[in-house]
Amino acid sequence: MTRRGARRGAAVLATALVASLAPALAASTTATAASSAENDPTCQAAKAAQESAVELFARGCATLDEKYGDIDDSAAQNDQPDRIASKNMALIANRPKSGPFSPPPGTPGAGQLDYANSDLAFKGDYAFAGNFQGFMVYDISNPSDPQPTTQLVCPGGQGDVSVYKNILVYSVDSPRSDSTCNSQPSSTSVPTAWEGLRIFNIKDPANPKYVASVRTDCGSHTNSLAPTKDGRTLYSYVSSYSPSDANVNCQPPHDKISVVKIPLGQAKDSEVVSTPVLFPEGGNPGGNGSSNTTGCHDITTYPSKDIAAGACMGDGILMDISDRENPVVTEQVTDTENFAFWHSATWNNAGTKVVFTDELGGGVAPTCNEETGSTRGANGIYNVNKDGQLVFKSYYKMPRTQTNEENCVAHNGSLIPVEGRDIMVQAWYQGGISVFDFTKSGKPVELAWFDRGPLDPAGTGPFPTGSLGGSWSAYWHNGKVFSNDIAKGFDVLNVNLPLLRDAKKVRAGTNNPQAQTSY
Repeated sequence: MTRRGARRGAAVLATALVASLAPALAASTTATAASSAENDPTCQAAKAAQESAVELFARGCATLDEKYGDIDDSAAQNDQPDRIASKNMALIANRPKSGPFSPPPGTPGAGQLDYANSDLAFKGDYAFAGNFQGFMVYDISNPSDPQPTTQLVCPGGQGDVSVYKNILVYSVDSPRSDSTCNSQPSSTSVPTAWEGLRIFNIKDPANPKYVASVRTDCGSHTNSLAPTKDGRTLYSYVSSYSPSDANVNCQPPHDKISVVKIPLGQAKDSEVVSTPVLFPEGGNPGGNGSSNTTGCHDITTYPSKDIAAGACMGDGILMDISDRENPVVTEQVTDTENFAFWHSATWNNAGTKVVFTDELGGGVAPTCNEETGSTRGANGIYNVNKDGQLVFKSYYKMPRTQTNEENCVAHNGSLIPVEGRDIMVQAWYQGGISVFDFTKSGKPVELAWFDRGPLDPAGTGPFPTGSLGGSWSAYWHNGKVFSNDIAKGFDVLNVNLPLLRDAKKVRAGTNNPQAQTSY
């Protein structure tokens, strides 16, 4: 069944976009947006949520510019809700959100993010699933029947999780009264408000122990691990962004990251050991569709090769991390034609390519449609030449048109361990999950896909009026695809492709996609 949206996109999107997102939408805002949003009741509702975990997503409101005003979702396919997929990909298990991780009935759109599922990390037969209220632990020894093991309630917003051996690092990016799990929401105007990292011992995955907290400037939107070569010391690169004169703990220009040292065996002694400035000249100033750079959104390390790739709002960067405490930027690129917000990065196995994602609309807008096109809100695939320079080769965007009710844009994914090829699985929020081959950097090809269809019926309107949902992170681990769906919960999917036959035999211990290992 093909369905056409019933209203013009400009009116729809005036209620759809919440911005910290101001940078993410710099690519698509107009000078008139601020005045038109000033009296918009939906924007006012979003602003009212600033003192909760929604804060970064509610610092301003904006609309996509007139270029994308008439959103065309006429090609959207909505057959068989809850089981839309290519013939070679299938959902084999789902565990819905429960208890404190599930929003109370009637929670308005702008409040749903308080209970969003977020990132994933793995330790053998266990999956750790982040949520803005804490994290879940699942026993995935039988992937078709994952068992909830522990729900650790520790509110803080974002919930980006990383795992290394017996350590789990959890990002808190919303001001709290203190660092404890019993803390209350605070305000960016309070000097004693706390944001940063919480560190847990997960030697017993069923009984995680909170062992340390580390306060970081501007909080921690994401964290990326970089163990030393001898494996004795763990470092976490903390990314945060969007400083403000009104935020006493996050002052401009904030062109840096925080490096946190986590001594294995003595994690209680974790501390910030450096705050390297990555953009001494200020980074991309923004304009012509690109964000201004005021920090990084996410960094993906490749510790065995001493390299990292950073997605930093208006810039994509490469770093030398051979000195873990003092990473050095070695390459920097911008894309003022098509990239709005550099969101995340994935290396190929050889370390000769990087897939950068563009989170146009900040994850809350319906940008997977014919009007937005195939080069916006997409991946940018880059080769790394012999001189260490990034060379653009192509864009990749999942090819299915989504409805005006579905927030959809490129998001978190990981490599699938296929010898001699570059294959990736990736989340697209309500756009679903896409598996694609970028072995030929200039001609990426989709191999498999899964898409539940829209959460809301036509006419509901996108977030924050309607529902926010879809896959936040979709990663390959030990032969299956695991996805943390913002609204629907924890998913396990099987991909039946001859190309992946050997990949299904690969077994990993700790698996953290933002700290890549070789296969």
